[in-house]
Amino acid sequence: MTRLPDHMTPEIWMGQIFSSKSAREGGIVRRKLRDVERLIGWEAFETELRRRGYHAIENSGQIVIFCNNAPVRVVC
Repeated sequence: MTRLPDHMTPEIWMGQIFSSKSAREGGIVRRKLRDVERLIGWEAFETELRRRGYHAIENSGQIVIFCNNAPVRVVC
């Protein structure tokens, strides 16, 4: 994992994701997979998603986070 700037911790980075307007309203947010892996690590990210009851999907290097606990259905 790459070292974060002194002012940025994994907790602050995750807090910024989940305090965004879209996340607060139960919407979706998107982040690059490489940023998740580089900045906080996949295990910590997945643990936080489970703690919040959220779902996420990965496609083509992007992570789409559903900031609610509604079921996710892949249409096609």
